[in-house]
Amino acid sequence: MDNTPGPRAGRKEWTALGVLMLPLLLVSMDVSVLYFAIPYVSRDLEPSATQQLWILDMYGFVLAGLLLTMGALGDRIGRRTLVLAGAAVFGAASVAAAYASSAELLIAVRALLGLGGAALMPSTLALIRNLFHDEGQRGKAVTLWTAVMTTGISLGPVVSGVLLEHFWWGAVFLINLPAMVLLLVLVPFLVPEFKSANREPFDLPSAVLSLGAVLLVVYGIKEWARHGYEPLPALAVGTGLVFGFTFVFRQKRLAHPMIDLGLLGRRGFGGPVFANLLAMFATVGMAVFLTQYLQSVLGLRPFDAALWSLVPAAGVAVAAPAGAALARRVDRAYVMGGGFLLAGCGFLWVTQVRTDSALWFTLSGVSLYVGGLVAAMTLANELALGAAPPERAGSAAAVLESGQELGGALGMAILGSIGAAVYSRDMAAALPGGVPRAEAVRETLGGATAAASQLPGGEAEAVLTAAREAFTHGMGFAAVGAAVAMTGAALLSFTWLRGVGTTGRPATSPAGPRPAALTP
Repeated sequence: MDNTPGPRAGRKEWTALGVLMLPLLLVSMDVSVLYFAIPYVSRDLEPSATQQLWILDMYGFVLAGLLLTMGALGDRIGRRTLVLAGAAVFGAASVAAAYASSAELLIAVRALLGLGGAALMPSTLALIRNLFHDEGQRGKAVTLWTAVMTTGISLGPVVSGVLLEHFWWGAVFLINLPAMVLLLVLVPFLVPEFKSANREPFDLPSAVLSLGAVLLVVYGIKEWARHGYEPLPALAVGTGLVFGFTFVFRQKRLAHPMIDLGLLGRRGFGGPVFANLLAMFATVGMAVFLTQYLQSVLGLRPFDAALWSLVPAAGVAVAAPAGAALARRVDRAYVMGGGFLLAGCGFLWVTQVRTDSALWFTLSGVSLYVGGLVAAMTLANELALGAAPPERAGSAAAVLESGQELGGALGMAILGSIGAAVYSRDMAAALPGGVPRAEAVRETLGGATAAASQLPGGEAEAVLTAAREAFTHGMGFAAVGAAVAMTGAALLSFTWLRGVGTTGRPATSPAGPRPAALTP
């Protein structure tokens, strides 16, 4: 058994990683950067309610739908080439979005931003597989990649709030341009080209099927989370599943499939993919509750709420390095499982949050689950990336990220529905008679806040108090659901991943040995 470590990366490789992390940060930020800007966009472009939703969602839909296609394309034409193409599209679309003169144009360029982001995200993770052959260095690089990706989503609203205090709404897009220019200038000098040595053809029907499957399923789940069951979202999910099954059937028959389905059957890859899906299920599903709790229950201004939501990053700063250090000495399955259990404890902590809880108490629980999740996800990402052959690293990264997107959509739908059901039940029992817009009050906290503005002081306070208590109660039940998911992820880690990556046989490849252990 050859346990010879791979060649160690030098200053050039670490500099290349730093250059690649900046666009990754901005691509992650673009998921949430419009949260504060949308009122200004609405004032200038006057979109309809449906157009406003598409302005917010189009980027994420296209990004999710094209990840698999772009991962496979990068393996074939070269990951550096795809990064450069993605940077060019993302930069040009950012300028077009900043100066969009209509809602229709903004929706279209948000789709182009999703196209550029889909080219960048799997390629940056796949390039880590090629730049860092030493398992310890690769572990550190993946830790940085995971931290940057998760931080970007949280940082988006903060950056948006700062820019909107001094500039017009287009500035939230123009901030992308310098990073993309830097990427286009430096990547050709710092990053070697990596692509499969086999001249495998690109299968366009598979690309269309994967796009349709992911796009329709994610769209349908998000619409279900937003409006409850309706025929159109249900049809979208059903059609997407048909596309997905057809895609899988086609991959089994192709000589050169877009995705190596056998890779998903390996414990070292399929296990981390499913574990990360559960992690994003809990993360995204609870993020919506935390934002509303800070703003609508505690009454913080949006910008203040965004700043306070960054506090849980302290949990990441402690848990991620601690988990990485522990993984040097202990089977990573136990470290990952411990991270998920820590996250579960954090979610159970959140079940004790009340409308009058101190802010530090709430943020402590959130920091606990965020720290546990990021520690576990970092190890899962590195394990999955190490299990993939170097020539398939782009496709493997895309599968990993697509699972995360699907997990996030499921979290919004399922945990959001749990919270909404508890809220509606509590409000139906507590709602005083004669309240205007009673149906809206029973459905959402936002509806209750709007209705309270039309009531006299005493009645308004009664409605708001009941609504805030009902929302917090619903958030607690959603946190229980997240804790159950974390228990499942921990059991998966303890049983399915035990011994994978620490005692398993390492593989070799032309790019150097492919060790399985993580020792960042």
